[in-house]
Amino acid sequence: MTCPTCGKPAEQRYRPFCSRRCSDVDLTRWLTGAYVLPGPEVEDDSVNLDRPDTDGRPS
Repeated sequence: MTCPTCGKPAEQRYRPFCSRRCSDVDLTRWLTGAYVLPGPEVEDDSVNLDRPDTDGRPS
C-alpha cells in the first residue's frame, strides 16, 4: 500500500500514510475544505438579517 499523500510505502504506525506529516497534511486538507464529500444541496440556514423579526432562535 502506498501513502495517498506522497506515494511512498505506507508505515504500519501511520497507516494508510507513510508518516505523521502526511497524515497531518491530509487532515489539513479536510479541515480547509480541499476535500469535499458529495451530497444533496442544502439551503443556507444562517440567520436572515434582512428580516427584523428573525432572531435566529428556534421557535
